[in-house]
Amino acid sequence: MSSSTEAGNAVAFSYLTIQSYHEKLSEEIHAPGFSLCHRSETNGFICKVRSMVVFPAITATFWLIALATVDRWLLSSAETNRRQKSTIQNAQRGTIVIICASLGLYIQMLYCYEADQLNAPLKCYASTHICRVLSDISFALLTLFIPLLVMLLFGVMTIFNIRQRHHQVHHHNAVIQHHNADIHEIYRKRTDRHLVIMLFFQIATLFILSMPCPIQRLYLAFKSPDPVTGRQYPLDAFIFTVSLLSMYLANGLSFYIYTICGGSTFQKGLFDIFHRFRRMIVEI
Repeated sequence: MSSSTEAGNAVAFSYLTIQSYHEKLSEEIHAPGFSLCHRSETNGFICKVRSMVVFPAITATFWLIALATVDRWLLSSAETNRRQKSTIQNAQRGTIVIICASLGLYIQMLYCYEADQLNAPLKCYASTHICRVLSDISFALLTLFIPLLVMLLFGVMTIFNIRQRHHQVHHHNAVIQHHNADIHEIYRKRTDRHLVIMLFFQIATLFILSMPCPIQRLYLAFKSPDPVTGRQYPLDAFIFTVSLLSMYLANGLSFYIYTICGGSTFQKGLFDIFHRFRRMIVEI
């Protein structure tokens, strides 16, 4: 695995995840320190700005994970041309394209989202039925479903490449036996096994915890409100909040999946970051 490429993707992914988490926590925790974010429930301008920060951050987060999955597929390929495409420059270009596209995708938030919405799961929400359907479909498909499908597709292809490479190496070792080659093969098989485990748990966790949110959003977009109060049913609003928090939990678990299932590659990288941070503090 290319550590430089993974580092480039991981930095951007971590930044956007932390930023979107900050916005969501500010929304959920009722405390004086978070009063500015709660003004988005009554202030239209703050509502629009907050929406233009949170939703592009979530979208970029999922697409950056998908980009990392494509990068792993390139690195695991037996073809030299594909492996050469996995560079830090391409990762940086992909990150820039994803961030810009994520911002462009939700530019309609400046028009659609308004504060003080009564017939909605959140007070800062799309103001019209058309805007809700448009934002919910784009969120379900472009933010979650398509990047999850990309992760699944290239994840399976990565596993296939690894298995194919193992068969090629076994055939080579049957012809030529060398002690150093055997040691190198054992280390590479261990690394590949950690990669497969990490890939499986990452995709499974993201899919299981993230898909309820777009399904619930689409359900609310097409369901009629309570005919008596004119508002959403309390149970529907509660399920929506739980599914939204579940999606944020899926993003937060990625770090622990990298660390626990990624083997020595990610653990060593994490310790290196801690050592660099400690040296920076000592030098200051």
